[in-house]
Amino acid sequence: MTPEELRACCLEQNGAWEDFPFPGNPGLSTFKIKEKIFAFSALDEAPLRVSLKCDPEIAVRLRESYPAVRPGWHLNKRHWNTVLLDGSLPDRTVREMIEDSYDLVVAGLPRWERLRLGQS
Repeated sequence: MTPEELRACCLEQNGAWEDFPFPGNPGLSTFKIKEKIFAFSALDEAPLRVSLKCDPEIAVRLRESYPAVRPGWHLNKRHWNTVLLDGSLPDRTVREMIEDSYDLVVAGLPRWERLRLGQS
C-alpha cells in the first residue's frame, strides 16, 4: 500500500477528514471522524506505518499472527496497533483494519452523531 492509497482508504470512510494537529510533528497525518482520531501516519516517511485503534482482544491476535503488527508506538498499547506497510500484509487486511478502527471510533460517538453518519 502506497501513502496515496493509505490516505485514500482513510478518507473513504464516511465523514472522515485529514488533519495535522501536532505543531511539533507537522508531517503526521491524523485521520478523524468528527474530532476523534482513528488513524495516524507520517505519510512521507519510509518505511510507511499506520497506527490504528483496535479491540484489545483482536489487537493481541493480530500481533501474534502478523510480524508487521506491533503495539501502538507512543499510544495506549492495549487499544492501538502500529502496522508496518511493507507488503507483508495484504492490502485487503490493512483496509479491514482501517475500517475496524473507524467503526470503533464511530461507536464511541454520541447517538445523534452516529445517526447523522448513517450508523446506529
